[in-house]
Amino acid sequence: MKVSMTSVWFAVCLLLGTASSSAYADDSGAADDTQVKTSLLSKPEGAAKASLETMQIPSHGSPMNALVYVAAGVGPHPVVILLHGFPGNERNLDLAQDMRQAGWDVLYFNYRGSWGPPGDFSFSHGIEDVAAAIAYLRQPENAKRLRLDPSRIVLVGHSMGGFMAVQAASADSAIKGVAMISAADLGDAFAKMQAQSSRAQAIRKMSAGLADEGMAPLNGCTPDGLAQELADHASAWSFSANAGAIKNRPAFVITSDDGLAPADDAFSSALRQAGDMHVTNLHLPTDHAYSDQRSELSRALLLWLETVK
Repeated sequence: MKVSMTSVWFAVCLLLGTASSSAYADDSGAADDTQVKTSLLSKPEGAAKASLETMQIPSHGSPMNALVYVAAGVGPHPVVILLHGFPGNERNLDLAQDMRQAGWDVLYFNYRGSWGPPGDFSFSHGIEDVAAAIAYLRQPENAKRLRLDPSRIVLVGHSMGGFMAVQAASADSAIKGVAMISAADLGDAFAKMQAQSSRAQAIRKMSAGLADEGMAPLNGCTPDGLAQELADHASAWSFSANAGAIKNRPAFVITSDDGLAPADDAFSSALRQAGDMHVTNLHLPTDHAYSDQRSELSRALLLWLETVK
């Protein structure tokens, strides 16, 4: 895997706990002079204190369980939508706490048919659900209540959540930036399986892989049905097919030792070839859940978010 010197130096600084403005730059070579702000505001009084708000967000007739970590201060705050993977065992809520401390509101929700909410889970429904969550934050009454700025929405997705982030940003030009944590390029993964065998064999192989990930938290779907859905949309859902729609916005591509790095690095290259001058890469030597690199992952995201807002 080819890694830029910027990414190597940035990773070293993260591991040493000394990441600073001189160590952080996108691949255009322009260094950022901001640092992580973990104490943006003095201790506020009353309604301006940090809080946790819960709600159900409607999506195509089904309510999705959701919560927002509301940052301290009157705001309006920039907001991250934190998208979980398949099926969503790692929720990354430690990252949400750190983002809130740095002055960001953070929305977390469960897709329809996952982890309790009614409805049927599918990849298509998940794409619709992200759009519904974005629309919810943009409603003036919700933006006011949650003290957030609906014009400054950033998507941060892990695994399948990275897939959802790419699809949502591609469809919505107002999204400010996208961070992908070991993003799963599901369309490309199926296309590669089909290139090595027949369509039917690729569907069976993808179905087996999805079943191995764990289907218990998901309702109204089967591994075979989800694999068939990927077969039907593989070309349109591949990351490379969406690079042109995202090319004008910052992208942070974070990879680990889980085997997804080659596809994610290919997407970084596609973005650059499309003209994106604000693509940043970071590789952390850890597993898919970033189990022993949580502090490094959080620090990297906070540094990157400072360049977006």
